[in-house]
Amino acid sequence: MLLAVAREGRYTGAAERLRVNHTTIARRIDALERSLGGRVLVRGAAGWVLTPLGEHAVAAAEEVERAMRGLSPDEPALAGVVRLSATDGFSGFIASPAVAALRERHPGVSLEIVAATRRAAAQRVGVDLEVVVGRPHVHRAEATHLGDYVLGLYASRTLLERRGAPASVDGLAGEPLVYFIESMLQVDALDTARRSTRRMVDAVSSTNVYVHVDATRAGAGYGLLPAFLADRHDDLVRIFPDEIEERLPYWLVCRPEALRQPTAVAFIAALRGRMAEVSDALLGRPSPAG
Repeated sequence: MLLAVAREGRYTGAAERLRVNHTTIARRIDALERSLGGRVLVRGAAGWVLTPLGEHAVAAAEEVERAMRGLSPDEPALAGVVRLSATDGFSGFIASPAVAALRERHPGVSLEIVAATRRAAAQRVGVDLEVVVGRPHVHRAEATHLGDYVLGLYASRTLLERRGAPASVDGLAGEPLVYFIESMLQVDALDTARRSTRRMVDAVSSTNVYVHVDATRAGAGYGLLPAFLADRHDDLVRIFPDEIEERLPYWLVCRPEALRQPTAVAFIAALRGRMAEVSDALLGRPSPAG
């Protein structure tokens, strides 16, 4: 049970994972501390954290867990829930295919996604992993660069036929823009990305990037869109690609406890695999097959 609390950071989370009452978890931890003669957990800002004694106890428990998995080679090696907070586009294009690939080998693994475009949280309560746009400044967490993607400016073919294509970037002044709601945008990198379109006029604004794509396809305006989403639609045309291209980084933020979860570690590997698989699409490059 100590292993479950170390991975979840909460008694209630460990209880859900083990399907027992959280008071049972508390009693077992109390008994373990009496047996070992010291504290194994202390309360931190974002949940329970291990003491040095707890670190030794968890290391021993992980050795036992690995040995038990080795005794049952025919059983699924991994099972459990990974909780992820990520942007809409990343959730759909990267995380969902990644967990699908992981579940082919480990059907006991499941993924819960909280779709949000925001800065890295100060306290990662309720999620194991976060993916944010822009380099995060975090404490008591591991942050690693996953890869980059690009934003480009797109228009529907019908919009270009109706209004005519602008002759230059300067000609975009006063034209309708589809992008995030400026007053609600919490991510500096996404706000900075708007620099090439500052003289355009907001036409449709949304916190959801899939709304941006659909509104652009409907002809509501020029969309500042992720290439990996827009390039899949033949009715969208990218304009001024050499002059309007914003390259943005995806960063992964992990609770230290999450890195003790074999399911979370496997899912991170699956995310990296998916990022490598679609790197050309993320950067708006034609695929080798194309």
